[in-house]
Amino acid sequence: MIKMQIIGNLGKDCVVNTVNGKNVINFTVAHTEKYKDSQGNMQEKTTWVDCAYWTDRTAIAQYLTKGKQVYAEGQPEARSFQRNDGTPGSSLSLRVREVQLLGGRGEGGGNASTYNSNAGNTYNTASAASTVPAASEITEPIDDLPF
Repeated sequence: MIKMQIIGNLGKDCVVNTVNGKNVINFTVAHTEKYKDSQGNMQEKTTWVDCAYWTDRTAIAQYLTKGKQVYAEGQPEARSFQRNDGTPGSSLSLRVREVQLLGGRGEGGGNASTYNSNAGNTYNTASAASTVPAASEITEPIDDLPF
């Protein structure tokens, strides 16, 4: 199995479609890398990945909006095609198994949410973890282990 992971920003709002009775959320993630070329000039290279998230849990779609930063993981697929002008082209797509909201421009990334298509009710949010007490709030003796 080949697995690909990407962190980037959504290029536009997602689109929810139904194909043969199954829901698919389509979105595009852009990842930009900055580097110096051989002359020492700063350059940018943006890689666009078309993502297809096949899931019945489409509630995440309202949060997949332009500019949001996401983490997506799944199986990659490279496609080659011929453009209208006859030149060859290629695209990179990802069949998403898991997507995590990391935030967006002007937002702190603190409200991360994970959606996993392989698990039934695996919906974890960082805000749910806020009910776990901090180490300084624990009043039980440390040496009293239950085993």
